[in-house]
Amino acid sequence: MEKTTYIYGLRAIIEAIESGQNLGKVYLLREAEGVLMGQLKTLVTKHKITNSFVPVEKLDKISSHGNHQGAVASISPVDFASLEDILEQRNVESKEIYLLLDGVTDVRNFGAIIRTAECTGVSAIIIGESGSAPINPATIKTSAGAVFNIPICKVSHIKDAVFLMKAYGITTIGATEKSTKLVYDIDLNQSIALVMGSEERGINPSTLKVIDEPIKLPMKGDIASLNVSVACGAILYEIVRQQG
Repeated sequence: MEKTTYIYGLRAIIEAIESGQNLGKVYLLREAEGVLMGQLKTLVTKHKITNSFVPVEKLDKISSHGNHQGAVASISPVDFASLEDILEQRNVESKEIYLLLDGVTDVRNFGAIIRTAECTGVSAIIIGESGSAPINPATIKTSAGAVFNIPICKVSHIKDAVFLMKAYGITTIGATEKSTKLVYDIDLNQSIALVMGSEERGINPSTLKVIDEPIKLPMKGDIASLNVSVACGAILYEIVRQQG
């Protein structure tokens, strides 16, 4: 039997509906108002989605007291895409961005990264089968629903995905404090696969050995490293800048 989960937050549910996701039921706070709530109600009516108006206690219980903003929806789990299929169907004439996450386990960081990836036109996000944050309600909400707009692929090992990218002629770069090169000093005006590691240990050493170009961001303060979602955003936007 296919498992059903819940997503919460106005933008996340709106994005789910607009991207064609199959929602089971939408629960709305009886007294809630506002522009986004009005937009959600309109979409629910337009798409004839089963809904009901409930007290806040019901929403708190379903969302485990998450910041639901007055709306919760039941939805089937997100389907994972095939990385091989995506690479086979890519336009070799375009400059694409792929994002490989090596051990990012915090769901809010994961959600924030997905949101930034969608905003910067990333073609796909690749995660490992183990040691990765799940796609759960908190991830979906933090992504503002962007999880429904970008393919997410699971692979056995991130290193395997790096080799696959290189086989397709895509330059692989990885963020590490051990690099002697700043991200601003390398040519990113081409198809790029960016590898980001966990905040605790960074990129797995065996993966770091096989990437084409280790890079880093300049650090001016006393703190040793940036939050992984912030660092990822800074690097993605430098790639976007260079690709024009």
